[in-house]
Amino acid sequence: MNYQHLQQTWADFSVRITAFIELLGLDRLSLQADHAALRVNNNQTAQLLADEFSQYGEIISNNMINGRPILIIKLTEPLVLNKMQINCVELPFPSDKAYPVEGWEHIELVFPSQAQTCEALVAELIEHAPQLASIIDNAQAGVGKIKVKQSSPKGDNERLANPTIAFKANGICVKVHPHDIQTIIASEQ
Repeated sequence: MNYQHLQQTWADFSVRITAFIELLGLDRLSLQADHAALRVNNNQTAQLLADEFSQYGEIISNNMINGRPILIIKLTEPLVLNKMQINCVELPFPSDKAYPVEGWEHIELVFPSQAQTCEALVAELIEHAPQLASIIDNAQAGVGKIKVKQSSPKGDNERLANPTIAFKANGICVKVHPHDIQTIIASEQ
């Protein structure tokens, strides 16, 4: 896998992820697209992609998160997802987990909120998108095709809480959190 392959697969990924956003009903909230994320299974591929992406943008963060480097690349030309522009790409170096498919895996959307915890974020999100209540309830009960994970990932120097809700199905994922990645990076300074 290389940069050219990712460019070629973006169109298919964006159709699938847009359909998933619509299925979740998140399209009605007019959320800002924060960044797109990749999954790779070996360090050589991750380094190759880091080098290639550096030609099309700038690495604005190289942080250790959960024991591995995760790069954030701010693109010179944004990726286009339906009517949204995505200015950053997240490139995590591999962990012990092997992914069945390497390449585009998820996008992250900003739901402006002052929530400090996942519970508060879920409550506020359901208030604005009530249809998500049954999806979240079904996932917690272990039924339904959509998996939901709540987390509060944090880089070594982050000072801003950014609870996250991830919706996963069919090998793709949409994550929702209160703050965009560039604000989080700025909080580290």
